[in-house]
Parts: sequence; structure tokens; C-alpha cells
Amino acid sequence: MTDTIDSTVTDAAGSAPVDPTYRDAGLPIEERVENLLGQMTLEEKAGLFFQTMIAMSQDGELAPADPTFGLRSNEDMVIGTGMTHFNVLGSAPSAELMAAWHNKLQELAASTRLGIPVTISTDPRHSFSDNPLAGMLSGPFSSWPETIGLAAIRDEALVERFADIARQEYTAVGIRVALHPQIDLATEPRWGRQVATFGEDADLTSALGAAYIRGFQGDALGTASVSTMTKHFPGGGPQMNGEDAHFAYGREQVYPGGEFELHLKPFEAAFAAGTSQIMPYYGMPVGTEYEEVGFGFNKSVITGLLRERYGFDGIVCTDWGLISDSEIFGQPFPARAWGVEHLTPRERMVKVIEAGVDQFGGEAIPELLIELVESGEISEARLDESARRLLREKFVLGLFEQPYVDIEKAGVVVGSAEFVAAGEAAQRASITVLTNSVTDAGTPALPLATGLRLYVEGIDAAVAGEYGIVVDSPSDADVAIIRTQAPFEVRGTMFENFFHQGSLDFTDEAVEHLREVAASVPTIVDVHLDRPAILTPIVAEPGAPVAIVGNYGANARALLDVLTGAAEAKGRLPFDLPSSMAAVEASREDVPFDTKDPLFRFGHGLSI
Repeated sequence: MTDTIDSTVTDAAGSAPVDPTYRDAGLPIEERVENLLGQMTLEEKAGLFFQTMIAMSQDGELAPADPTFGLRSNEDMVIGTGMTHFNVLGSAPSAELMAAWHNKLQELAASTRLGIPVTISTDPRHSFSDNPLAGMLSGPFSSWPETIGLAAIRDEALVERFADIARQEYTAVGIRVALHPQIDLATEPRWGRQVATFGEDADLTSALGAAYIRGFQGDALGTASVSTMTKHFPGGGPQMNGEDAHFAYGREQVYPGGEFELHLKPFEAAFAAGTSQIMPYYGMPVGTEYEEVGFGFNKSVITGLLRERYGFDGIVCTDWGLISDSEIFGQPFPARAWGVEHLTPRERMVKVIEAGVDQFGGEAIPELLIELVESGEISEARLDESARRLLREKFVLGLFEQPYVDIEKAGVVVGSAEFVAAGEAAQRASITVLTNSVTDAGTPALPLATGLRLYVEGIDAAVAGEYGIVVDSPSDADVAIIRTQAPFEVRGTMFENFFHQGSLDFTDEAVEHLREVAASVPTIVDVHLDRPAILTPIVAEPGAPVAIVGNYGANARALLDVLTGAAEAKGRLPFDLPSSMAAVEASREDVPFDTKDPLFRFGHGLSI
């Protein structure tokens, strides 16, 4: 396919023809940017400033409106709003259909007056387990452990290889911006978003975050790159009481240990690695030198810290939904305008622009920005400053020369046997053996022999049957294997429950069940450590399982390969596992490794 825009195209009023100089790949990018910017109407500039969710069709055609998620049709989003940046929601059954849909969307963009190509972004899509709204299903992509699982492997080269594979799979279907990595430090054990981080340690996070960026972008951003929107500046981990800033009760970020600067360390590594974009978090800093408003509204943080101190001249995009109230799953969801709740959407938009931000995430209201410029509340020169950054990246990524993708190639690249094998190897490598008791026979419980009679919970019986004989009762088994997840508190709405928050204690009922099984048969417990679960009552004698392992997104075969010794146990804890909730509650939100007498230390993991 080729772009059909040429010098005969006129603007909407039928006036002067479009000067196609900006399409000349032989010219310097800055010259192309200025040529295009000089021809853009206020409406076309305003469209650049908004990036929100867009529906992907299941059949490779343009998608209609989706009332379930409140999404407009693809045509309305591109033609009606004039927007050119979209966060794609959902997946198609195959990579070919994803690529076909992308090409249809680019054809639609090419039909506009200036034919500015769209830039497609995505939340993470490669994790075996996922949060449906903070990450996307793997779909046809290769499947890897969560980011916290990559941290458990502790291998910069592997992280860079993962990111390079993800880059190849993304670009094959037209995705050019990763709304990740998340390099917040997980210093508050209760925080619900640490599963997508590299854990608690600043040095490890810095090293792995930089490797991640290199894998997606290369040594420098270019035509084969996926741009990384690194988040959440200046570090979203120290949430008061671990409550997430998506919600009003979690709006405050606190620094009782005075460690604001420590949370900047991973971002310094990201800047050195060349990250192209930055996303500030929702939270508002309390008790610091910075204004007590959400980071996306915060001029002292965006301009003073990010732009001036660090010299960052890339794109800054807010987290989703700072300006407008919305509805999620039928429930009202207010704008995350923390510290400026009293301001109108109009006033909030002015404050974000004045803070030094370039783009509004999760918003699709360019008409409001147009009104602000026409009223003189925001100058068009200020718009041009951000528009240059947004256009420059489209040129650097080569979208004007190659807006379309090869549909057949997408089917070959995405989910290739090589990439799938690499992801499954990483799942196995991330599994962390926490305890491995000596049995009555005088040998360690792990590795297990094959062919044993197995009682399983949380594992498909057909898969377990590949490793032994599955029985229906613990009393009939040689060994029990139970998969469970780290505890969390059930909250009032469906959306809140996508964020596992609150107590890290297992319920009495859950502990009693595990002890009952363990009293009947030697038992292995596998815990999905999306947060640092308190395992103290499970480890305690009597009635303790013979082995406890942790996973961070791994399929049953990956687990069973490790338990039977077919794969080496390599995982090491990426955070401390606290000994009690009292220790968690007494710890300081911004200080790593601050819970008293942790049950298992960062870096713990046994070989078997």
C-alpha cells in the first residue's frame, strides 16, 4: 500500500493546496516538522493532544462504536475528532486480523486533509496473567511472566531479549508505542500495581528498566523501534497505606522516610537509555517541596524536575482520565484530578498544559482545547511547542513513509515458535522455591518423581496428568499441589477489584484448608506473588506444606517442570516477604526493605 496524499489535496475550505514537502524523507526531520506544523489548522493541532482507547475489530475491518466501554466508532475517532494517537483496547483472534485492522485505520487517516498517520499504543500484552484494565491479554503474542517475574530472574540480557521480541511482535501488527515499562519502586507492600514493576530494589529496577527500554527502542529511536512511555514519574510506589491513586482514597503519595530522591533513580537510568516518553502518575505528593496536586498537574515536577533538572525534551503524556468524569462498568468514575478536584475540566486542562505536559491520556475532547486557545487562555505558540514533539516522533518512527504493515508477515512473526519457547522458558526461570523440607524418607520434597499420584487444585487435571496420575482426594494421593494467589481485600466495585489492594494476610479459612490437605498428604503450595503475601501461618509448624514456591505469571506446565526437576529453579524474590501485617503497617511507604523481621528476604530462592 502507498499513501495517496499529494499536492493536489486542498483543505476543508477548498483554499490553498497542501504543500507535500513534509513527505520528503530526504529532508531533515526538523524541516519536515516545521513544514507540516505550518500547514495545520488549530483543529488539526488540537487532535494531536489527545490519546484515548480505541476499539479493535475482530474481523480486520474498522470497528463500530462499543457502548460497553463507551468507545466511539473508529471512523468517528479519526475523522470526527481529528485524533491521531490511540491506545488500542482488546485483541483480534489472530495477528493477521490485528494487522488488517491497523491498515484499515491507517487508510482512514490517510484520507484526511494532511494524511497524518495514526500512532497506536498499548498497555502490556505479554504477561501470562493480567489485570484486564492495566494490562492486556496476550492473545496471539508470546506469553511471559509479569514484569515482577522478569525481576525474579535478574538477567539484564533476558529482559532486553524479551523487550526486543515484544518489539518485533508489536511492530508486526502496527503498535508503535509501549505504555510501559513501569519502573516505580515497590516500597509499599500493599500497593496493587507492583506486579508490573521490577520490585523493591532501586539498583535492580534501574538496570532492568534500562535493558527493557533498549530492547524496545534500540540504541536510538528509529523506524524499527517501539517508543517507550516510561512510568510513573517521579515514582508511583509510595502510596499512603498502599492504596492506589486510581481512587480518591489513594490519592496521596507520602515520604515519611525522606526518600523522594531514591524513587527518581530508575528514571535517571531510563533517561540515560533514551526513553522517548514519560507518564506521570495520578498521585499527589504530600509533605515535600512540590505542589500538593497530582503529578500530571504539577508544574514543579513536570517543568521544574523533569524538563529543567533532567533536561527531558521528549513527550510527556498524562495518565488516563485527569480531566473528565467517566463511567466504568456502569459505575461513575470521577476524574483523577487530585488536589484540583474543585477546578472545572476547562481549568484542569489549562493547569496540565501550564505544567508542561504534551498530551492528555484517556481523553477525547479536542474541542475544549480549541476553545481555550480561541479564548486566549492558552496560546497557540504553546500548542506548537508540544505539537512539534508529537509530530517529530511520528517522523522518527517512519510512520509517514511506512504507515502500513505486512499482514502475512504479522502471522509469521507474532507468536512464532521461537518467541513462544522463549516466553515459556522465562516463566519456568522465574519460579521461586521458598521452602523445600526434608521428608520422613530423609530426602528433600523437591524435585518430585514423575508418575506419582497427584491431588491438584488450581491446575487443569489434563495437564497434571502429563506428570502423574491425578486422583480426586488428598487421601488417595502421594502428593498434593495447590495453586493459590496472594490475598487481597474485596472492594465495592468491579473496577476496584482489578487492583489487588489491602491486607496481605490469608484468611483463616484459606490457611485451615491448606493445613487440612497438608495433614493428609505431603503438600506443595504455589502462590502467585503479584504482591508480597504473608506466608507466616502457612510456613508455621505443625501442618506446614513440604514445599512453598512463588510464581509471577506462569502456566501449569512451567510450574510442574520446575517441581519435577525438568527445569532448573532459578527465581529469586524481587521484594521482601513480610512476616506480619503489623510489620507492614509500621513500615514507611517510601523506604525499601523496611518491614521488621521479614519472613523471606529479597533475593531468597532455593535451587533444587
